[in-house]
Amino acid sequence: MAGITIVDERTIKIKVTLEDAISMIRESSHHLDEYAAEIVTIYEKMPQFQYIYFCFYAYDSARLFEHMLGIDPKQYTSFSLDAPDAFFFALYGGMAGLYEEAKRRIS
Repeated sequence: MAGITIVDERTIKIKVTLEDAISMIRESSHHLDEYAAEIVTIYEKMPQFQYIYFCFYAYDSARLFEHMLGIDPKQYTSFSLDAPDAFFFALYGGMAGLYEEAKRRIS
């Protein structure tokens, strides 16, 4: 599970692992209709961020991320994400596997 450190009333630090990416993939695969648009967005936009600099909030694709966290980072004015490259690469691979079906569901 992701680690959340509340620094102060405005700032949090988030630490995720490979297991968190796997959790996000499982959640999205079990709720494909709910997360189809996010799957498509993550898959299509991550390459532009060299995969490891992806910002879930850049394209309004953070619902799945927030579900995994169990909190809403937007409640804070500042947050940082500490994630190994494996988190992003695994997440991208999982979204790639779900992409075609997700795209059909939003068309």
